[in-house]
Amino acid sequence: MSRIIAGDLRGRTLTVPRSGTRPTSDRVREAVFSALDSRGAIRGASVLDLYAGSGALGFESLSRGAASLTAVEAARPAMQVLKANARMLGVRPQLVNAKVATFLAAGIARVQGAPFDLVFLDPPYELDVSGDLRELADGDWMSQGGLAVVERSVRSPQPEVPERFGEPTEKKYGDTVIWLLRAGPGGEERAAADGQTTLGT
Repeated sequence: MSRIIAGDLRGRTLTVPRSGTRPTSDRVREAVFSALDSRGAIRGASVLDLYAGSGALGFESLSRGAASLTAVEAARPAMQVLKANARMLGVRPQLVNAKVATFLAAGIARVQGAPFDLVFLDPPYELDVSGDLRELADGDWMSQGGLAVVERSVRSPQPEVPERFGEPTEKKYGDTVIWLLRAGPGGEERAAADGQTTLGT
């Protein structure tokens, strides 16, 4: 079992899928959300939870004042747990049963809440998330100044970080590594800035 740590849903317990997922420990989750709270990154945010599992990261965000949540999970048993947890908590996130790569490749046009202010990537530790980060950067999934939180193991493949994110802030908790990545201007913002520069010359 897992639990909501703080906010409106504090203390509520979450069901965890029996297999196929690796829930973030309460200790690491508390440290991550403390860092996000200190940056003012949660309240009012539009949140995307990739590799959602039980939904603990996304539901914690809603509990702490996030405006909306889209959660993506490929495994059907985990998706059933995710739906049950949402019903138990009385929240209505957008739940997507799909592979993350497929979801991101489809683009943001029909996705509620996009572009997102806060994105969680908590995949299986052996998975290289370089492609996911590239899609997030190039597909304008994130608002300018938005944060991506990547959870890895010290033994996980080192992902390539797109230029849009700059240098990651890294935090270690035992064998767990957390990266905080802040998104720079996306394609639309860059195009608008280029247009203003052209008009001003």
